[in-house]
Amino acid sequence: MRVVQLLTTISFGDAVSNDTIALRGAIEGMGLKTAIYAENIDPRLPRHTAEPVEKLRGLERDDVLIYHKSTGTELSFKLSGYKCRKMMIYHNITPPEFFKPYNTAAAALTEYGLEGVRHLKNKVEYCLADSAFNKANLLDMGYTCPIDVRPILIPFDDYKQSPDESIIKKYASDGWTNIVFVGRIAPNKRHENLIRTFYHYKKINPKSRLILVGSYAGMENYYERLLKYAESLNLSDVIFTGHIKFNQILAWYRAADVFLCMSEHEGFCVPLAEAMFFDVPIIAYDTSAIADTLGGSGILLKDNDPLFAAMAADRLVRDRELREAVVQGQRRRLEDFRYEKIRTLFEGCLRNFMGR
Repeated sequence: MRVVQLLTTISFGDAVSNDTIALRGAIEGMGLKTAIYAENIDPRLPRHTAEPVEKLRGLERDDVLIYHKSTGTELSFKLSGYKCRKMMIYHNITPPEFFKPYNTAAAALTEYGLEGVRHLKNKVEYCLADSAFNKANLLDMGYTCPIDVRPILIPFDDYKQSPDESIIKKYASDGWTNIVFVGRIAPNKRHENLIRTFYHYKKINPKSRLILVGSYAGMENYYERLLKYAESLNLSDVIFTGHIKFNQILAWYRAADVFLCMSEHEGFCVPLAEAMFFDVPIIAYDTSAIADTLGGSGILLKDNDPLFAAMAADRLVRDRELREAVVQGQRRRLEDFRYEKIRTLFEGCLRNFMGR
């Protein structure tokens, strides 16, 4: 018996790819033959991390194909051609409405992705969803197969490597407050609301920065609007890092005083778990899967009022007792995302599926 994973793109450092690679280790640990196949393979990855999808042949009826769904692709419509058992891991797809004002191609791709999800509702036997929010999405689209919630498998040992010291020296100990958000520059993440909140916070605490960590590739129009918006507010301490190395991302987490998230659509939001790992207290707007991931930890905002969010950040920075209580709550929640715990959960789900 083989258990193979299939996805559109496997790249260096993104959450879905990291999850796929981590799951391969779990499947191998179960004593099963496995491999990863993808339409697009990042050349920076080690050789044989994944094979081209064209090489996926010879699957038998008892073999299991695990399909990672996170974007638009023809694979969704070709899946029924594989004569084996099929399960899907649903990572969610951002609604196209977010992208239409900035990138029509991205909007079309996400719409195609949602068409693929709807097409598969009777083509897979079982689903794993990253969050209760993702599970609800599938149910809303008419899925009737068994669906379990299994958070993304995050290899936290990777975060123990040394951060970029130049960032630590320059930004972590100069007495300024660093408000950080990590995530690609995309309209659903509402960076304009982060900037708007920072505008109010800067009036409270002039010695502060907003650091927006993430690539803007493909969203240049949105990025340019954000730059102009910050300029119109006379904000000179908004830093867009662009695409940076992993050790630089680690450094920004270590330099952060507050992790602020105003995103309006997340299927899980791995940076929330990363902030928990680095003991950065979180303030987040309660949308999509945010509350699922926080699990009662952090500070959850019921609306996106920028003045209230700024006041919450000020209280969190100044009140050591509150800050410590928030961090302790996040540490307890982080236990639910322990690598061994999520790996065991996945192994149990896979065994149950194979035994049906």
